[in-house]
Amino acid sequence: MTETAPTQAGARRLFFALWPDATTRDALNRTGLWLFRHWGGRRMRADTLHLTLSFLGDVPAAQLDVLLLDIQAIAIKRFELSFDRPGYWLHNHIGWLGLSQPSAPLEALVQALRDQLGERAIPFDNRPYTPHVTLLRKSHGGKTVACLPVRWSVDEFVLVASDPQSDGAHYEVLERWPLPG
Repeated sequence: MTETAPTQAGARRLFFALWPDATTRDALNRTGLWLFRHWGGRRMRADTLHLTLSFLGDVPAAQLDVLLLDIQAIAIKRFELSFDRPGYWLHNHIGWLGLSQPSAPLEALVQALRDQLGERAIPFDNRPYTPHVTLLRKSHGGKTVACLPVRWSVDEFVLVASDPQSDGAHYEVLERWPLPG
């Protein structure tokens, strides 16, 4: 996700995400510290850790009501994730934590969101989905190292507004949708 371009007047930079509870956030943050010790870079602030489901970019305020229409109809049941695969992308110097095994419920949630956005003609980043939590920026990477898995009990997804600032992005959760049990 690029956090550099200013938003259009009256628009907000939005994305759907999984937002960790305090226990999961702490575990992700510890893994970020561990990767930082191996790869260097700039650690992500704990309050910004998340798993992006669908990045929308700048959405005009007038389109927000249309965006929210029917999102609550997504009926993916609660599920578990195990983040156990650290990785590094050379092209953008990002250190991340991902899944070594695909997750059918996660893929179904991402597809359901994309379907709803497509039906509402709301543009979104349609690149192939690579589930990951960004832990480091401006990292030099290095040898892939093993880490303790971070288990995440997913019981909701959220809509987030991103406000790019000089010290990094600041996020505001605008809406939450619980997943049925």
